[in-house]
Amino acid sequence: MQRRLALAAACSALCLFATGAQASDWPTAKPITWVVPFAAGGSTDVVARALGQELSMAIKQAVVVDNRPGAGGTIGVQAVARAPADGYTLIGGTISTHAINTGLYKKLPYDPVKDFEPVTLIAYVPNVLMVNSALGVNTVQELVEWIRKNPEKASYASSGAGTSTHLTGAQMSELIKVPMQHIAYKGSPQALQDVAAGNVPFLFDQLTAGLPLVKAGKLKFLAVTTRTRSPLAPDVPTTAEAGFPGLDLVSWQAVYAPKGTPKDVVNRLNAEMVKALKTPELKNKLETQFGMDVVGSTPAELAAITAADIARLGALVRKTGASAE
Repeated sequence: MQRRLALAAACSALCLFATGAQASDWPTAKPITWVVPFAAGGSTDVVARALGQELSMAIKQAVVVDNRPGAGGTIGVQAVARAPADGYTLIGGTISTHAINTGLYKKLPYDPVKDFEPVTLIAYVPNVLMVNSALGVNTVQELVEWIRKNPEKASYASSGAGTSTHLTGAQMSELIKVPMQHIAYKGSPQALQDVAAGNVPFLFDQLTAGLPLVKAGKLKFLAVTTRTRSPLAPDVPTTAEAGFPGLDLVSWQAVYAPKGTPKDVVNRLNAEMVKALKTPELKNKLETQFGMDVVGSTPAELAAITAADIARLGALVRKTGASAE
């Protein structure tokens, strides 16, 4: 019996030593995969590439962005939930993948709390209501009047089922008491192009994602969902100013690692990312080019935000009746 206990103790000590070594040796000569659960060109992709480049330089190791779009981000997120918890796989999480989807999907193939280690909240991202320029409306009120006169044409695009842009559209439908068809795409670029082509009348999406098409005269900005106007589009009113204060859903971008990733690895990732987000170059790029409100939170702060938004947005999903299935 004593020999067995001695062997068990030795094995336990060896395992602890091995785990500590794995964490302290991170990173080795192995690239880090940063999974983006949406198509290339969207906000989650832009953030991953910009911050991933800074992280790569800081830890002197390659960071590879892997786009895995589909099913409102669930495909990419599920893949990371099942990945080894060794610090070499990250997920670009959003308010959609780690909060809204819990209420939107009856059988979500991952748990945003139990399956992940929070790393940092990168930034908040404002959404904006955009319409096809040929639709003939210039204000939110005019769009609502058009919807009420043309209920059979009342549809809106989004970057995917379960995204904040989907839920904001559902929120608008509930506010104006007119059912509207939701048309989900596998990312912002496809959704924006279809609205610009006139196949769908309007959508909510990130301001900077639609800016090129607005400048090209194919789309119009009607209102931003933030409480204050965006410095990138100071002439565009807020939804509250436009007479719809309930349309105030703001997205966020964050980073998570698989559950069980060593704490010192998570802390190192957090420290390097927060440091990069504080540099004038990256902070200015995200704020002035992409309209983001840069944060750079602690893991604990992101955990609290995730939990709070799961509860808050779950209630909103139930109220609007939104569904991804």
